[in-house]
Amino acid sequence: MLHGFSGTRRAWDGVIARLDGERYRPLALDLPGHGAAVSDGPITFASCVQTILARAPRRFALCGYSLGGRVALHVALAAPARVSRLTLVSCTAGIEDDAERAARRASDRALAEELDHAPFERFIERWRAQPLFAADPPEVVERAREDQRRNDPRALAEAIRGLGPGEMVPLWRRLGELSMPSSVVVGDRDAKFIAIGRRMAALLPLGELVVLPGGHRLPLESPAELARAV
Repeated sequence: MLHGFSGTRRAWDGVIARLDGERYRPLALDLPGHGAAVSDGPITFASCVQTILARAPRRFALCGYSLGGRVALHVALAAPARVSRLTLVSCTAGIEDDAERAARRASDRALAEELDHAPFERFIERWRAQPLFAADPPEVVERAREDQRRNDPRALAEAIRGLGPGEMVPLWRRLGELSMPSSVVVGDRDAKFIAIGRRMAALLPLGELVVLPGGHRLPLESPAELARAV
């Protein structure tokens, strides 16, 4: 189970608590640059894939949220025989337009500079203020803040420099390579990602779109429903 940017493995606590302990052995990981994960070199999608495959069982179901979903796509493409099932939550296969991707890369680098030099609380409030999270219930906002504060801002800066949407080569054309059963999960308030999710599910050979009550932060807002989807 792979969390989103500026979160940690603890973002999955509510989902894990609702999984059948006799049927599942959940393993939530801190991605490089997050939580307790320490990176010895540059943080890239390739380095994340190596880290995850080194820690995962021989064969496993893979679930990723937002940034974690984009990383999960790279893992599944790198080792498809090891991934028995893929669940992608509130994520995209990348930014296809070159100009849009370049603009996002510049925005991510500006965010990294802010994380390096500005008070961390300023970043947390700026992140919360995105339209993507505008309708989040207060308790979800507070859970997100609590999880963000488990991070080192300078480590997050390195993570966004290497793993930001502007740095990711789009994977839309490769989705057809993923033959394992796949669920693309989105919240019913998350209009942008409903459209993205519908397209991703159509391109995955055994893909399905699952729409749950909630917004973008489904692991924090709708853990019981997400546990059932997983």
